[in-house]
Formats: sequence, structure tokens, C-alpha cells
Amino acid sequence: MNDSGRINGDDVLIVVDIQNDFCPGGALAVPRGDEVVPIINRLAARFRNVVLTQDWHPPGHFSFASTHPGKKPFETIAASYGPQVLWPDHCVQATPGAEFHRSLHIPHAALTIRKGMAPLIDSYSTFYENDRRTPTGLGGYLRERGFTRIFLAGLAFDFCVRYSAEDAQREGFAVFVIEDACRGIDVDGSVAATRASLAALGVACLSALTAA
Repeated sequence: MNDSGRINGDDVLIVVDIQNDFCPGGALAVPRGDEVVPIINRLAARFRNVVLTQDWHPPGHFSFASTHPGKKPFETIAASYGPQVLWPDHCVQATPGAEFHRSLHIPHAALTIRKGMAPLIDSYSTFYENDRRTPTGLGGYLRERGFTRIFLAGLAFDFCVRYSAEDAQREGFAVFVIEDACRGIDVDGSVAATRASLAALGVACLSALTAA
């Protein structure tokens, strides 16, 4: 940490999907999701390097239950790339629900990564689409900038944060999840499964005070 109190050069904070549709009142609201916004604002002020991510689905996306007649949100179907949870329509491109929460204030964020734009593939991870092969470009950006330690915060803990952490670890980064700066959806025990998966991979879960 330098004299200004910021975390130093090879650390980066990735702020995952702090969007209106994932906050209370949104189409796919994460319970108490808005509670993370002030925590993340304070946390981001301590980091010199910040990346934002944003779900950015086209209308009629494959992951939407409304695209599959007779299906309901939170049912699971078989996709070409594996099981796919069906969601309410959310974070549709250029709609208010896809915008960042109005209270999110990170003016020095250097990059926004948009994901979930391919009509037939969902994307949880900020590194890869759900086919596990199509990159978002984030990994290349982080390596090009020389970052070695990744800190993750945002929504939802048990989906986009989880898969981002798993992929970051597999890409060779040191990864830390700031759990009190996340909230989960908890579909069929997904929060407990996330904690077990991260522990098995050696991904540390920290508090915001510990991280900054």
C-alpha cells in the first residue's frame, strides 16, 4: 500500500455487475444487492486499478425463460454447453435495467467489460462465456497491464462472482473474493456450493477491511 492509502500497482479490483436489474426493484434482484454499493465505493477508492463488468444481453436472449415457451424462471434446461438456468429477462442492452446502479461511483475505473452479448450463450464469468471457450478479453487485458492479484466484489456471489473467481484462478492469477462486498441469489444451495468450490480451489474470501 502506498502513502495515499491505495493498494499498489499489480492489484486490480473487478466490480461485477452492479446494475439496476440485480438490485432491489430490478428484474432479477439479488436480495439486498444494493447494500454492496457503498462498500464497493469505499473499497474502490483504495485501488489504483479498477475494472467494471456489465451484463449486456440482446432481446430474446437464450438464457431468458421467456424465450422458451412453457418454461419458467429458475428452471434448468440442457444447452449445447451444459446446464443452463433460465432467468427473467434482465440487463437487456440499452435499457434502464442494464445501467449501473445510480449510486455506484468509481470515476477512475479504466475499463468496462460487457458480457452475455452472444444471443445463444449465457455468460456468468467475466473471463469466458458459458461455453468455457469464448473469451471476453479480460484475461488478455489484465496480463497486458501486468496485474497479478485480482480482488472480486459484486453480484451475484454464487454466479458471476463465483465463475469469475474460478476462471481467474485457472488463468494463473492470485484471486481474492471480498465476500461482504457481494450478495448471493442462492438457487438450490448455490451459495454453499460456491463457498465449497472456492475453498477447494484455494480462493480466499476476505472482508472489505482485510482487503483494503
